[in-house]
Amino acid sequence: MFNKVLIANRGEIALRVLRACKELGIATVAVHSTADNAAMHVRLADESVCIGPPPARDSYLNIPQILAACEISGADAVHPGYGFLSENARFADILEAHNIAFIGPTAEHIRVMGDKIEAKRTARALGIPVVPGSAGAVTDDVEAMRVAQEIGFPVLVKASAGGGGRGMKVAQTPADLSMALSTARSEAGAAFGDDAVYLEKYLGKPRHIEVQVFGDGMGKAVHLGERDCSLQRRHQKVWEEARSPALDDAQRLRIGEICANAMAQMKYRGAGTIEFLYENGEFYFIEMNTRLQVEHPVTEAITGLDLVHEQIRVAAGLGLSVMQDDVKFNGHAIECRINAEDPRTFAPSPGQISYYHAPGGLGVRVDSGVYQGYTIPPFYDSLIGKLIVHGRTRNECLMRLRRALDEIIVDGVKTTLPLFQDLVENPDIQAGDYDIHWLEQYLAAAAKAA
Repeated sequence: MFNKVLIANRGEIALRVLRACKELGIATVAVHSTADNAAMHVRLADESVCIGPPPARDSYLNIPQILAACEISGADAVHPGYGFLSENARFADILEAHNIAFIGPTAEHIRVMGDKIEAKRTARALGIPVVPGSAGAVTDDVEAMRVAQEIGFPVLVKASAGGGGRGMKVAQTPADLSMALSTARSEAGAAFGDDAVYLEKYLGKPRHIEVQVFGDGMGKAVHLGERDCSLQRRHQKVWEEARSPALDDAQRLRIGEICANAMAQMKYRGAGTIEFLYENGEFYFIEMNTRLQVEHPVTEAITGLDLVHEQIRVAAGLGLSVMQDDVKFNGHAIECRINAEDPRTFAPSPGQISYYHAPGGLGVRVDSGVYQGYTIPPFYDSLIGKLIVHGRTRNECLMRLRRALDEIIVDGVKTTLPLFQDLVENPDIQAGDYDIHWLEQYLAAAAKAA
């Protein structure tokens, strides 16, 4: 087991990793920008190292500074959390070259799955069902039109190196394709330094289903069930559930086994999430995230497994603590991502939290690094925290969520809490009847009525 882990992140995920390390008896090192001097993970860590000014490129993305912090502190492993350097293969390579363990997959697997085109090729070779589309990047409008006509309009133009909805455009008809290609390439080049794009069949009303997987890096792998992340705004997840209201047990078993077998074939190491669009009983691979997900607590709630513990075990060469037959699913869980944003315009709302009260009670968990008097800086994402509730049934879970949303208090900044209070009362949400377009349609209708 590791002696000291450096946590190369901030906010709630840094605190989440810190807690897991403490439970395993591992010393912790927090790195932070000057804007995060008073952050909770900095206060609670055994050691802390300031790695630069507030802009992420000068601190949380500054590999030489993080490496220096490892050497200063004597950390023998780094946990990257999510975001920032969590899927940076070069970072994993550099740590390995300095005999520091990267608590995550191999650099090779990060590279393969980080390229959307190569990821689709790999998924197809591993027997994972994929969305019909181009075999690789489309080099010109003529080739793109040929592929689009083969798979049928509408089509989705996507950046090969993309994420978060950037470099993604829909062409409903042949007349729309040229503009969609041009706009997607421009966005992709600006955001990722790579303007390569590819085409996929655009599905009308799909769900977003993802499967949590774990591999030991030596040919053994398990799945920990699926999560439904269909409630999204601008391709960003807002509300996540485990398990999905849309699937039956046979479908869950089938897609879970496919994913676990694929990871075993790859000899994948650590935590990963294989994401699908699901429509009319069929799953279509869209990407794989080679890291811990923001929504991992709902999987923890229904399995009773600590996913960060598992990540650390695997990275230390201790293997998985469970085999597939040991994994049992219990009840239902929902997570709401509470952001410091205007609940109608979604404009960021940084500032000082004047009063804060977290909800409690059976089946209620809050993952957050904020506290009363804490100032939310304007330099990073606006996530205040995650509210996770668990119940024996989905209905019990929804009732518990309603109660928890009534209890939580965050004063001093605007938050998205009112949105969740509305959603938990909505008949479609209560029935589990929604797709990836539902939330944006709901918000558009609400804005029009206001």
